Amino acid sequence: MTDILQRGLYYEEFERGARYLHRPGRTATEADNVLFTTLTMNAQALHLDAAFSATQQPFGQRLMNSMWTLSTMVGASVAQLTQGTLVAQLGLGDISFPHPLFPGDTLYTESVITDKRLSSSRPGQGICTIVHTGRNQHDTVVATATRTVLVHCRPEAK
Repeated sequence: MTDILQRGLYYEEFERGARYLHRPGRTATEADNVLFTTLTMNAQALHLDAAFSATQQPFGQRLMNSMWTLSTMVGASVAQLTQGTLVAQLGLGDISFPHPLFPGDTLYTESVITDKRLSSSRPGQGICTIVHTGRNQHDTVVATATRTVLVHCRPEAK
């Protein structure tokens, strides 16, 4: 019998220009929105108060907390890209939310590897730049973020 361990990619396995489609998607629920919003002490009524949100234009309904969207988008990539191979997340940047995500929408995430280099100060590790894009079920981009990670090289490459 062969044992197959699910893991992320080692530095050598990251390929510039590769696009990873993370599936399944994640349908956002009202419970997700309320729990995340209250856990993070975000009192924004647009996330918590349906009656208030219904009177607000241009959307007229509650919006998913954008930090939930960002966290879920990055989280969707972990099993395929960095599970067990990540040393540290070095940074997030170029974050945007061009269209809202609403409770009931499904978030689909894809990641593109845009750069990689060996670490000059940490032998056996490399730095990869990943651009994450989140789309709803209508293929509308709802979030983008650039993430820089430090990952292990293959054990035999160390």
